[in-house]
Amino acid sequence: MITERERERYKRQMMLFGDEGQEKLKKAHIFIAGAGGLGSPVSIYLGVAGVGHITIVDMDVVDQSNLNRQILHFDRDVGKKKTASAEEKLREINPDIVVTARDEKIDETNADQMIGTADGIVDAMDNFTTRYLLNDVALRKKIPLFHGAIRGFYGQATTILPGKSPCLACIFPKAPPKEVFPVVGVTPGCIGMIQATEVLKYLLGRGNLLTGRLFIWDGLESRSEEICVEANSCCAACGTGKPRGRELRLN
Repeated sequence: MITERERERYKRQMMLFGDEGQEKLKKAHIFIAGAGGLGSPVSIYLGVAGVGHITIVDMDVVDQSNLNRQILHFDRDVGKKKTASAEEKLREINPDIVVTARDEKIDETNADQMIGTADGIVDAMDNFTTRYLLNDVALRKKIPLFHGAIRGFYGQATTILPGKSPCLACIFPKAPPKEVFPVVGVTPGCIGMIQATEVLKYLLGRGNLLTGRLFIWDGLESRSEEICVEANSCCAACGTGKPRGRELRLN
């Protein structure tokens, strides 16, 4: 049930989707992989919208160089675990939601258990090894994966619905080279808000998701475009090829 306190907090958005929609958000559990540049805006906007349970996972500490983009963390948090910093802020932002913060590395030994019965996975990572693992878990659990990535003034996003859309490995069959990439804080802000919007649309059953479409953002030109993507029947993760999880265990 929506309490009177919650009704007052969410009344402007409940004008759009009513008690039923807000109940859906309240009952939802979203897993966010990463408490950095993308994880910050995603978790903040899902939190203020009233998504009832947010699990956020990271294994790093806050560094001074994070502060230009990782808006969950403040100067006073430098040296603190990102999960502790994130949990503190999210509880302050909305004390009516449940926040589970896990200071762990996501790997194939714990990913299934960590994600548990979550209704969806947000990819707020900066490496494709973990992204492919999240993709595999999403496929096994048949839950959506909300992908986002950024570099400099450029970003991308897509939503993966297992069995209904191309998976991450269909779209990116090979990982790009690892690098320390430049980024300006507004870019993860833009892409993170798109990811959060996709999560809300999915939970509410409203609008058209970015399934089969890769959204590309060019901040320098203030221009966006879409690339249509299709499932690959020979995909190593979701097609007839060798499961990607087996390949990861060899690394």
